[in-house]
Amino acid sequence: MELLEQLCKIHAPSGNEKKLSEYLLNYIESHKVQWKTMPTVVYGDEFQDCILLIFGKPRTAVFAHIDSIGFTVRYGKQLVRIGGPEMETGYKLVGADAQGEIECTLHYNEEEHELTYEFDREIERGTELVFKCDFRETEETVQSCYLDNRLGVWSALQVAETLENGIIAFGCWEEHGGGSVAYLAKYIYEQYGVKQALISDITWVTEGVHAGQGVVISLRDSLIPRRSYVQKIVQLAKEAGIAYQLEVEGSGGSDAKELQHSAYPWDWCFVGAPEDHVHSPNEIVHKKDIESMVALYKVLMEKL
Repeated sequence: MELLEQLCKIHAPSGNEKKLSEYLLNYIESHKVQWKTMPTVVYGDEFQDCILLIFGKPRTAVFAHIDSIGFTVRYGKQLVRIGGPEMETGYKLVGADAQGEIECTLHYNEEEHELTYEFDREIERGTELVFKCDFRETEETVQSCYLDNRLGVWSALQVAETLENGIIAFGCWEEHGGGSVAYLAKYIYEQYGVKQALISDITWVTEGVHAGQGVVISLRDSLIPRRSYVQKIVQLAKEAGIAYQLEVEGSGGSDAKELQHSAYPWDWCFVGAPEDHVHSPNEIVHKKDIESMVALYKVLMEKL
């Protein structure tokens, strides 16, 4: 869990993923020689802060977004949300501007719908603030800000260790409207002919999805994947004896929206562990669900 903790602490809100992208490139460079298959690492200006790992002869691509929710400093003490963070007075926020490091307190006025910060000076406009990381681990759970989606990234890195054929795509902007998966999907389809995807992200604990009962295979959220593809994934999970849960939601979304809306015939399925206290500093995931997530991804990348 040390790697996961490090990932959760890196400042990378939507639109400013550079630090995490650089960290991942360094991690990949130092670890890829120990992996079963040495990947081709694709990155550069034409991919902005995204990274592609190409293993062998790929048939399936895993998409994991590296950005997080947060806040942008507006004018005076005002804040504007990045994505959909929980807003509760007292949350600790951190960041930095030209005057130095920042640790301030979130203040939310529900009646006025006014979002501000409390700090001993005015923070420069445009500065991004994120939840202060307090990583907590027990025998059964991990708890921290930004398990969505640093856990999805961590899981993909575990899968990379034994992956022979496949693509892992680390994308940006998912929490605030997307934008990177469209050009990544175009490149992957045109260069490698790959048109089936798995979305390595974190979903919700709900009345029908419970912590500790296995990775979630989503039958739908605000979008509906092609049924035959999802059924194939469910069947592979059954055959492998991996604990899983089926999710049906009418809202929410992921990187899949750019695949479904693209001009290419992508099949996709959201496969990820469920968390509670979503989009807060206290996101919590059961370790059994993390284990089954990694196990299922390894099976799917081999069998799909």
